[in-house]
Amino acid sequence: MLNLDKSKQEIILAVSKSSKNPGTSEVQIALLTKEIKYLTAHLIKNKKDFVAKTSLLKKVSRRKKLLKYLNKNQAKTYKNIIADLNLRK
Repeated sequence: MLNLDKSKQEIILAVSKSSKNPGTSEVQIALLTKEIKYLTAHLIKNKKDFVAKTSLLKKVSRRKKLLKYLNKNQAKTYKNIIADLNLRK
């Protein structure tokens, strides 16, 4: 399982097939997952932070779109990233 407590560069190296291509869907999904987990923890403490809530919803929507794209075009990679990030049961 991928550890999302790492820095951005470490996540890129862990998920990406090469360090020269950090813009792949897999890397974007992993980075969005890290940001979503951070914002979720932040919103538990700060319930009235509506800007963070809006940002969280945008990130969740973006990740959902990327997962849909990945599932449509690369089903095997989709299943691997779901398992690595523990996104679905």
